[in-house]
Amino acid sequence: MPDSNETARCHLDARGLICPEPVVRARRALSQMNPGERLLVDADDPLAELDFRVFCERSGHELVDVERLTDAVLRFSIRRSAKA
Repeated sequence: MPDSNETARCHLDARGLICPEPVVRARRALSQMNPGERLLVDADDPLAELDFRVFCERSGHELVDVERLTDAVLRFSIRRSAKA
């Protein structure tokens, strides 16, 4: 679970986008961030959770938390890696 005192540097609304667009936009946003900064992504694509888990595993970013906002919307908290 993310530190409640930690704030996200960027919040991306990827609702209404389908695979692979939420991950593509997150990758773009993360590339503009500094290592250790956190990105929040809201997505409603049914495959988003799997996509973000695989993306983080392969890219080295940390998937800090996945929070269910509604029945359809998940919020992903991703910390940018120093190596990515």
